[in-house]
Amino acid sequence: MARHKVGDLLLTATAVLTANMILGFMSPRSPWRWVVIVGVFVPVVEWLAYWFLTQKPERAQIYESFLAFLPGIAGAFGGSISRGVVDNLFGKK
Repeated sequence: MARHKVGDLLLTATAVLTANMILGFMSPRSPWRWVVIVGVFVPVVEWLAYWFLTQKPERAQIYESFLAFLPGIAGAFGGSISRGVVDNLFGKK
């Protein structure tokens, strides 16, 4: 029986982008903090998977996980800017 494995970096990038966009929209003051908070967990989880799972990710996949900061930056700052636009359009008077 063949084993299936989810090693899609695009899925991870989409999850990081979505999470950071939501957090940046909800709290737009310092979007960089969401990049750090969410982005740091991707390499940590890859490293933990390497040490504790029987099916080990390749070393390149662990290094690729640091690229999750890039969609995180786009998501957090995009959410922050979107919140500013929404506040300008529908702000309280």
